[in-house]
Parts: sequence; C-alpha cells; structure tokens
Amino acid sequence: MAETILATASERQVWITKYFQEYVRQSRFMPYMSNADINKGGIILTKFQTESEAKRTINIPFIGRLKSSGATGATALDGLEEELTNFNCPITIDWRRNGVRLPKSTTFRTEINLWDAARDALRVWESEKLRDDIIKALAHVVIDTNGTIVPFDQASAAQQNSWLTGNTDRMLFGNQISYQVLGNYASSVANVTAAMKASAAMMGLAKRIAKNADPHIRPFRVEDGDGREFYVAFHGARTFRDLKADTTIVNANTAARAREGLGMDRNPLFQDGDLIYDGVIHREIPEIDAYCQSLSNPNGGAVFTGAGGGGADVRPIFVCGGGAVGVAWGQEPTPRTDMVKDYGFRPGVAIEELIGVKKINFNGVQNGVVTVLAGAAADS
Repeated sequence: MAETILATASERQVWITKYFQEYVRQSRFMPYMSNADINKGGIILTKFQTESEAKRTINIPFIGRLKSSGATGATALDGLEEELTNFNCPITIDWRRNGVRLPKSTTFRTEINLWDAARDALRVWESEKLRDDIIKALAHVVIDTNGTIVPFDQASAAQQNSWLTGNTDRMLFGNQISYQVLGNYASSVANVTAAMKASAAMMGLAKRIAKNADPHIRPFRVEDGDGREFYVAFHGARTFRDLKADTTIVNANTAARAREGLGMDRNPLFQDGDLIYDGVIHREIPEIDAYCQSLSNPNGGAVFTGAGGGGADVRPIFVCGGGAVGVAWGQEPTPRTDMVKDYGFRPGVAIEELIGVKKINFNGVQNGVVTVLAGAAADS
C-alpha cells in the first residue's frame, strides 16, 4: 500500500509557523498584538510585507477623527467641510540573525532534526530580542514632527525637551499634572520623589489623561453592549510591586474581587499575575527595570536611576491604548543551514528575519502611550 510522505518544503513551513508563533508568544506582549488597522487593532500593531514590496520601510497610516461641529438646521454645509487629517508612520526594517553550531557527534538525521535541536535556544533568544525591542520602542523619544525617534539613552536634553513639548497632554510626572515643567523634561523628572510610588490613584489619573489627550488615545478594548473601556499599563518589577502594595488595590482584591472556584490559584493576593482595577489592566514586564537600570546617557539627557527629587530612582509606566508600537516584518523568521563547515563535521543552523520595531507617532505625537514617571526605589 502506498503511503503519503510529507514533502520537505511543507514540513519546513510547518516548522517555521510553529517557531514564529512560539517566539512571539514568549515575548509576553502577544495578547496585545494585532494585525488589524490602526483604528481597530491592538496596542502593538503588526504588519507583514514582503521584502520586495517593503524595500527598507513599511508604512503605517493614520486617519484622524473629525472635530468640527458640522452644520445644523438650514445652515449650508458648503464651505464648512473639514479636512481629513492623515499621517504616516514609516518603520525601517533590517536583518536580524543568530545561529548555533552542532558538531556531528550531536545526533541528527535530517535538516528538520537539526533545526529542532537548536530551536529552543534560538526561540528564547529571539523572543527576548522582540520583548526588549518593544520596551525600547515604548521609551523612544519623538524629536520632531517628521516622526524621527531616538532611543531614550541617546537623546540629548534638547531632544527630551522637544519630546515633552510635543506630548504635554500624554505625560505624567509623579502623581500630579502640575509637576510637569513645560518644555523641561529633566526638571519635570526632578519633581518626582521617592514617595510618589505607583498607586491606584496615579493610574486613574493616567487613564483620564489618556481619555482627554488630543488626538485621543483609543482604549485597547471596549466591551460591546455596556461601553466599558480598558487600557493596559506595562510595569517593571518595581512599580508593579508598589501598585500591588497600594491600600486601594489590596482592599479591592480582598473585598471586591470575584471568588473563583480556584480562588487561591487565581487571586493575585496569593499568585502573581495581572491586576485589573478601574478599567486598567496592569501587566508586569520585569525587564523594563533591567532596561532602565542599564542606561547612562552620554548626550546630557536625563535617565531614570537617580533622576528624581533628592536623587530618587524613577521608573516609567507605559499606559497604552490602541496603536502604541508597530512591529513590521519584511520576512518572517526563516531557518538556514550550513552543512559544509569543517568538511561537514560541524553543521550549523541559523535563524534570520527582516524586522523593525518603533513607537507609532504622527506629527511628533506618540499615538497610543501615556508615559508615567513614578518613584520606584530599589529593594532594600
């Protein structure tokens, strides 16, 4: 009886698809990623375009909301029409690769088995790179109306000031709007003291800032029928620690949280996990702290460690709605093999992708993020 054998090309494509899904999932940002358009998608918008189409740039367009009052009654509409606001956010893509060598003494039979032997290591490497790229993008400094972005640790004081000037309605320093010093980022951060820790009240204020920002920061999710809106706040370990200890949050989890059948397994009082309060989903990404701790700015711009009042450490909290970050692929992760090294005794397997990650911004304004700076002391 004849048997059908899976073609190598088909088997390889299954491997690529599985690898891609697993590596994106492990970045911890996957629940908030979507390939829908910017007005319907998630916090992190993904876009795929072939290398030949994309060249080196993939564009994300934005159509603004209409703001005029229009015409009523017998008033002529002619001459009162509104210009449709539209911008474009280009994302530059580039190659990213890594590989491993496996000596012939390592058991292998086919290319697929060779890939499998290295898949876990490469998948972890790539998931960490994607996670770190998204964290860096959330912290990007937007320096002009052309959408030019600079990594936070490379931005000069003047560039940070320009970023603040263009985003005054989507920045919060400490627990009061009044702590922002217009046009002076370093002075604004210096108003944040160690006592201004992440709290339910601070996050509620950040949510109201997101709702009142213009252009609006669209909620990440709206529950159909009842109109409930949700934003997502990404925390490092320090600010998440402080939020969990906030009296309002503790009381809410103690007195108001639903008692599930597996209450001890699911209640954040006993198990770690996301917090939800006042329409904000709080997710801990511990590597945000590692990123902040590693920064030093050779260009004179303020950093996070020791930048607060009295030398206090501050940490960012990214309160996000739709379209905060864009991830663009010109080629999905694709495996490559090298079977000739050392006369074939040390074959290698590599992964390559064509990718770009960027904070989405239009006309100098970060689209879907309220950047919060909170006091966040190290554990003693």
